[in-house]
Amino acid sequence: MRHLKAGLFGFLIAGAVAGGALADGIKGAPPPFDKGGVKIALVSYLSQGDYFEAYEAGVARQAKALGVDLHIFQGKQDAALQREQIEQAISLGVQGIIVSHGQPEAVKDVIQKALDAGIKVVVKDIDVGNPKVPLVSQSDHEIAQQVLDEALSKNGNKFDAGYVFVAGFRPLELRGEVWADVKRANPGIEQKAVWGAVDSNTATTVASQTAAALRAHPEITVVFAPYDEFARGVKLGASEAGVADKIKVYSADVSTADIQEIREPGSPWVATSATNPAVVGEVSLRALALLIAGQDPGKIIEVKPHLITRDELVKNDIKTVQDLDKKLPGFGQSDLATAPWLAAPAQTQ
Repeated sequence: MRHLKAGLFGFLIAGAVAGGALADGIKGAPPPFDKGGVKIALVSYLSQGDYFEAYEAGVARQAKALGVDLHIFQGKQDAALQREQIEQAISLGVQGIIVSHGQPEAVKDVIQKALDAGIKVVVKDIDVGNPKVPLVSQSDHEIAQQVLDEALSKNGNKFDAGYVFVAGFRPLELRGEVWADVKRANPGIEQKAVWGAVDSNTATTVASQTAAALRAHPEITVVFAPYDEFARGVKLGASEAGVADKIKVYSADVSTADIQEIREPGSPWVATSATNPAVVGEVSLRALALLIAGQDPGKIIEVKPHLITRDELVKNDIKTVQDLDKKLPGFGQSDLATAPWLAAPAQTQ
């Protein structure tokens, strides 16, 4: 939540990733993992961008560690398509489905259809209000609070702000709640403009909107863009408007490409708060595996974020997400949704 993969349409089945002994089961694991042959689907609403590609990679890496036959359905920001893909996953005879993002009202009934068929379901960043469906998420309130605290620390509590937002997405709604609280607590912050888009080329669309907003409101000095594709678009738009040296951008999420853009000399993008998306993917798969095994992963499984600033990236010579894994304690792993029989991936990235 960058570039749409070439030829992306409908769904991509990632195929069997189990092999060797794992295909015959995991020693000491509860059924059905003791026998092997477990089939799981990942159905995503959003798949463009480094964050979602890394999340998908984390799901796939954990699936491989467990010998799971994983089928990946990649989304195109299309609610009707996501419904169809959940139906397709049900038809495949999977034992579990991860539904990543989307619009709750569009998928509630097909998720219930999966449950009625005996299929376990875990959702990522979409609250369908079903007590049988665990929710995996980042701590979106904490993400927003971390990066907005940094903005207040560096800019004081009186400034003219721009805000990038699109309604209907749970992470953005939650981050927006914190932004509203921060504005109420700091009446010297004046929100001059709101813009945003989530489409097949989010950063480019937001860049055009940003250029127009910053030309109309040259007094803006701080932009809260709580999604890395938004921040990338704001950075591009600020350059187009010729004001990149006059604003500071605070965002959420991180990828290697984000780190490179934040580190650029003169970049207006100065801080983000994020979890490791690959780790969140691993947690999602493990939560579903526990559910399939009849064990309780918890109703809400929330991965804690970390504040990442340009100064820290430069000081610690961090250039990639792999560097963050090594140099930022806790970023590269999580002990959420674990059990003795659940094998960890060989590595995170």
